[in-house]
Amino acid sequence: MSRETEELHRRLLRARDTIDRAYARPLDVRAIAAVAHLSPAHFSRCFRAVFGETPHRYLQRRRVERSMFLLRETGRSVTEVCFDVGFASLGTFSRTFRAIVGETPSGYRRGNGPVVVPGCVQMAQFRISRCPAAGPSLATVPASAAKENAK
Repeated sequence: MSRETEELHRRLLRARDTIDRAYARPLDVRAIAAVAHLSPAHFSRCFRAVFGETPHRYLQRRRVERSMFLLRETGRSVTEVCFDVGFASLGTFSRTFRAIVGETPSGYRRGNGPVVVPGCVQMAQFRISRCPAAGPSLATVPASAAKENAK
């Protein structure tokens, strides 16, 4: 790997870490690209080439992952969770959640109660896979099927 490629990857990782830290704040590609010291268009192309998804889709996925935790572990309303994770619209949140998880936020809450396992195991198990070939995770398996598989 060349020095230039290594430096680019380092910058992209720095930008991805910024998304992970600031997912609940309003973020746009221009602001994230500035962290990586790249133009927005070049940043988007490089991010997708390295991580397999656009910066915007990565941000949405991280927000949905966090909302899954909040829906399982807290009694907050779906609307509160929506705004807590950085979505500006309940409709956008519900549509994005359903597209990524496969069910509505309310349906997900009904089918998935609090998880009693260590946090590291929980994070790994409920991480949303963007690669369908990796097989289903608990996040993409309906609650009834997950309970049957656990027996």
